[in-house]
Amino acid sequence: MDFKSDMQARIQEIEAALQTYIPKQEAFPPVIFEAMGYSLFAGGKRLRPIMVLAACEAVGGKKEMAMPFACALEMIHTYSLIHDDLPAMDNDDYRRGRLTSHKVYGEDMAILAGDGLLHHAMETMAQACYENPCKETTGAMLAIAKGAGIHGMLTGQVVDVYFEGKPIDKETLDFIHIHKTAAMIRGALEAGARVGGASEEVVEKFGLAGEKIGVAFQILDDILDVTSTMEELGKPIHSDEKNEKTTYVTLYGIEESRKIAAKLSDEAVAIWKELGESCDFLQTLTNYLLQRTY
Repeated sequence: MDFKSDMQARIQEIEAALQTYIPKQEAFPPVIFEAMGYSLFAGGKRLRPIMVLAACEAVGGKKEMAMPFACALEMIHTYSLIHDDLPAMDNDDYRRGRLTSHKVYGEDMAILAGDGLLHHAMETMAQACYENPCKETTGAMLAIAKGAGIHGMLTGQVVDVYFEGKPIDKETLDFIHIHKTAAMIRGALEAGARVGGASEEVVEKFGLAGEKIGVAFQILDDILDVTSTMEELGKPIHSDEKNEKTTYVTLYGIEESRKIAAKLSDEAVAIWKELGESCDFLQTLTNYLLQRTY
C-alpha cells in the first residue's frame, strides 16, 4: 500500500471510531449535538489521532487500547479550532472549506459546542482509564491533558492573543509555537507511546520528535497563509497579516523559514531512524508534513 492510500485507510478507521465515541443525539436539546458533529465531522487530516495510534503500534502496543485517546485528542483539537475561529479570537468565517461553527450556529452555541467536545474528550479518556486502570492508560490521558492545557496549547493561545498587534522577538514566537501547536503533537506521540507500554526514555524521544514536528508544522502553516489559496487551504489566507501577528515569515522571509522547518523535520527524522524500523511510518509522515500544500 502506498503512503496516500495508507493515510486514507487510517483516516477512515478514525472516522468510524469517532462515530462510536461521539455522544448520540438526544431529543432535547438537539442543537448541541448537531453543532458538535458539524465541526468534528467536517473532514480534516486527522493527524493527531493518526500519530497516537502510530506511536502505540511503533512501541509494540495495540491500537485498540489507544483508540479512545486518539479520538479524544481529535475532539480536543476540534474544540480548539471552533474557539480559535470565534470573532473574539481570529474571527474566521471558513474552516475546512465551509462556514465555521459560529457562522452556522451562532457564537453562543459555538462556544458551547467547543466546551462539549472538550468535556466529552475528558469523559472518553476517563472511561478508558476506568475500564483498564493502569499507568499506561492514565499516562496517556495525562500526556494529552498536559498538551492541551495550561502547560501546553492554552498557554500558547494566551500568549498569541496577548501579543496580537504587538512586535515580538524570536524567543516569544518560539514559545507560542512550542505551546500552541507543538504541545498537542508532542502529547499525541507521548500518549501513544505510553499507552503502548514504552519506557520513559523512549517516551521522551517520541515527545522530542513531536515538538520538532509541531514547530515545523506551524512554520509551514505560516508560509501557506501567505503562498496558498483559500481553495487549497479551505480557510481564509493572509489571516496572520489581518490579525497583525508576527510569524516566522515576517521575521525571516519565506525561503529562510522553509530552511528552518526542514532542519527541524530532519532532526525529527533522525530520532525515528534511531528508534528503528518500527518508526518507518512516522518517518514517512514527518517528511510528508513538510511537503504538504494545505
